Amino acid sequence: MPRFSKDAFIPDSRLAQAVTEYIRDTETELLFNHSSRVYCFGALAGLQRGLEFDRELLYAGAMFHDIGLMPSHSSEDERFEVDGANAARDFLRSHGIAEEDVYTVWTAIALHTTPGVPVHMHPVVALVTAGVEMDVLGLTYQQYSDEAREFIVKAFPRSPNFKEDIIQLFYDGIKHKPGTTFGNVKADVIADKEPHFHGGNFCSVIRRSAWSG
Repeated sequence: MPRFSKDAFIPDSRLAQAVTEYIRDTETELLFNHSSRVYCFGALAGLQRGLEFDRELLYAGAMFHDIGLMPSHSSEDERFEVDGANAARDFLRSHGIAEEDVYTVWTAIALHTTPGVPVHMHPVVALVTAGVEMDVLGLTYQQYSDEAREFIVKAFPRSPNFKEDIIQLFYDGIKHKPGTTFGNVKADVIADKEPHFHGGNFCSVIRRSAWSG
């Protein structure tokens, strides 16, 4: 990344290489590129926030964060985030990673669709979500330079219709277990008491984001 700190680069380590190989063999190109961008945007967010973070753990969290959407790693009754967290846990344990670090990555993946919580937690947990919120929702689009966005997307291209592709990917990954989508009880309570309440819609935010495609 020209003029970027080396701390935003994907780690060149045996563990990172093993993660890359595993994810390439398991996920679609769409998901692999998305996960790679999540790492890059998350790492840059960490540098912008002045956080100290382990690049290998952040990379593992970013690359495994959506693997639970793949049929090969999807359970019948767990949330897809938990399926992904469990897959990362098993992979990291098989590579001798300390249990404390395994748990950090597990938590980062399990919470990456829970807004408002990860930002207050361990840097790896916070930054996986930061990368997801940028690449999928574009929430922090203006916090990245044009050069940064263009370089990352050139290295890991977005599909021409990425917004609809990622929505379809989510649907395909969770449609067989709709009970796992139960989530924000606060919105349910407000909707119960206020008939005209309209909560935020994940798909609508994606489609309105500053990203094209």
